Amino acid sequence: MPSPELLRQIRRLQLRARRAVEDLLGGEYHSVFKGTGIVFEDVREYQPGDDIRSIDWNVTARMGHPYVKRFIEERELTVLLVLDQSGSQHFASGRLEKREVAAEMAAVLAFSAVSNNDRVGLVQLTDRVEKFIPPRKGSTHVLRLIRDALFYKPEHPRTNLRAGLDYAQKLLRRRAIVFLFSDFLDSGYEQSLRRAGKKHDVIGVRVTDPREEDLPPVGLIHLEDPETGRLVVLDSNDPRVRTTIKQRAIDRREAARATLRSAGVDLIEVSTGGGHLEELLRFFRLRERRKGAK
Repeated sequence: MPSPELLRQIRRLQLRARRAVEDLLGGEYHSVFKGTGIVFEDVREYQPGDDIRSIDWNVTARMGHPYVKRFIEERELTVLLVLDQSGSQHFASGRLEKREVAAEMAAVLAFSAVSNNDRVGLVQLTDRVEKFIPPRKGSTHVLRLIRDALFYKPEHPRTNLRAGLDYAQKLLRRRAIVFLFSDFLDSGYEQSLRRAGKKHDVIGVRVTDPREEDLPPVGLIHLEDPETGRLVVLDSNDPRVRTTIKQRAIDRREAARATLRSAGVDLIEVSTGGGHLEELLRFFRLRERRKGAK
């Protein structure tokens, strides 16, 4: 049974996510993500200007005058949220950890999906797939996803994005929308990302923390790699140390961008410093403009 504090946190995130769906996203989700195809709805009498290729010849012969077939978009989609829960996701220099930012964005996407009658599922990933919640509909299901995204305790500290991408490939038989939340501090996943991007609509969400790039001059700092346990001591007062840290962060960022771009995968970049829901909205609007330009 969840504790009262846990329930309060879930409720707060639920309210923030619902508000974001209503105030920020609105109809953006529906317009950006297309259905999986079109399905036959009914027939109606032919009208001047109708495409003659849509004439239903069987009904036309039976009724004695032309009828055309009507089709509608099959809207139901499957959304899979893949959350990197490795050690580096628990880093925070401010109020929110990286995994909490990912959980809040995942909650907004989950509520957007169910409000459009789509199914949404969750994969918890470290160096293996640790937990999978199958895609379903309904607000009760979304609350379970939110609870799991916020409070899941991973068993392993390392990252293997390839494992999550390959799992999604095997799991999803039809085209789906896959959001991959990670800081992308990993390698060897490029081919899996490319394969997934060809079959599904994959969006990478790169979550970072400002202190990963800008180290403050506060003297000696003891740092521990959360995935390997390796310890280092840095003199943050040394400008060369801060420059090196910043350059390595820039190199990681550019490498992630290049990898996702070469795989044809869209990227949303957000920070624990705030503004992550606004970045999600900006992505939706950018996609909508891009779609309209085609």
